[in-house]
Amino acid sequence: MAALRRALTLLVLAAALLARPAMAQQILRDAETEAFLNDISAPLIKAAGLDPRNAQVLLINDPEINAFVAGGQIVWIHSGLFIAADNLNQMQGVIAHELGHIEGGHIIRSSEGIKTATGITLVSLLLGAAAMAAGGGEAGMGIMAAGQQAAMGKFLAFSRTQESSADLAGARYLSKAGISGKGSLEFFKKLQNQEYRLAIPQDDSYGRTHPLSGERIAVLRDVYEPDPAWNAKTPPELEERFQRIKAKLFGFVSDPQQTMRTYPDSDRSIPAHYARAYAWHKAAYPDKATAEAQALLQMKPHDPYFLELDGQILLENGRPAEAIAPLREAVRLTNNQPLIAVLLGHALIATEDSAHFAEAEQVLRAAVAKDRNNPFAWYQLGVVYERRGDQARAALATAERYSLQGQQELALRSAEAAMAGIPEGTSDYLRAQDIAMAARGMLSKKKKR
Repeated sequence: MAALRRALTLLVLAAALLARPAMAQQILRDAETEAFLNDISAPLIKAAGLDPRNAQVLLINDPEINAFVAGGQIVWIHSGLFIAADNLNQMQGVIAHELGHIEGGHIIRSSEGIKTATGITLVSLLLGAAAMAAGGGEAGMGIMAAGQQAAMGKFLAFSRTQESSADLAGARYLSKAGISGKGSLEFFKKLQNQEYRLAIPQDDSYGRTHPLSGERIAVLRDVYEPDPAWNAKTPPELEERFQRIKAKLFGFVSDPQQTMRTYPDSDRSIPAHYARAYAWHKAAYPDKATAEAQALLQMKPHDPYFLELDGQILLENGRPAEAIAPLREAVRLTNNQPLIAVLLGHALIATEDSAHFAEAEQVLRAAVAKDRNNPFAWYQLGVVYERRGDQARAALATAERYSLQGQQELALRSAEAAMAGIPEGTSDYLRAQDIAMAARGMLSKKKKR
């Protein structure tokens, strides 16, 4: 029985190695960061032969230096990796590699690796059981153990092959996009240094899901150095955007004291002001956070993301009326960017002034029309409807929110309440009906499990 349990553990482990579920971690939604990731990934997505409308690069709050794909066409970048990258070129090397997994269909094909490993495990179990039944207890246990080791080795070899394939595919995309592979090699050297610190043996990658970084560097150097794009330079404006977003992210996710050590007051650069603004805001020093935001606006008065930051600090420190002006301007300058528009809608509602509610509804409806996948936007829209006495549409907005959050029972209840008050056949009624049907389906599957 112990051998059987170990064999089953092998199968579970193999499945777990396929991907880390992004939804188990906090997705970091930020207008500036998402616009930047779209811009830097667009040439690579095109080079990979993927549709830019379907492929996407998103950020999650995780300190590990890692990135992954988990089905679909989304590359998930850890905040730890973004911060660890020294420059944009390193980040693009990582994105290119992950796109190689998508273009190669590796998540789907990983089932082949599990299937092979499972077959080896089952055969070893049968042979071991037969030996034990014939009186060879120790021999049977040995057969099972050897089978498990062979199965895991087979799966890990399959995984390493996929990683090597993604490395070469990423190199191809970088070349086609005219982007240097220097950053890719630099980042693998970072990973190699990490392997040294962890005392990982460097003579053989057997037993690992990824090839050793030294092995990858050796292969990729021969690919990158002769490439015409080897000496290509990163556009300065893109590098500037990378450095300021990296600092902004550092200030958001790091301990404020660590931020102050990394970006001391003596540093008067834009990235340093940005990092300190978030750190002071996080540490509940609104006056200091506002001072940093104002320093940024003195350098770039019409930067929409600095205006957004100024408005966010004011709003989240109980001054919504003062937040409206900078947020309105940020929304205008970004052509109604939905995440910033939701912040403006929140400020308008938070004033508790009914004169602002009509504008709040207009802003929030426009925001969810562009981005339906923001639960907070639906929450704010529900508040507007409730304030004006439209309980049915407040229930519909609540149903949208619960559906996005995976709370199907509450989504169903809210959708049914919406249908009871909205005229049949209207677009809002049909949307509530769709949410109710989807929720019932999910709940039914859950019961069957």
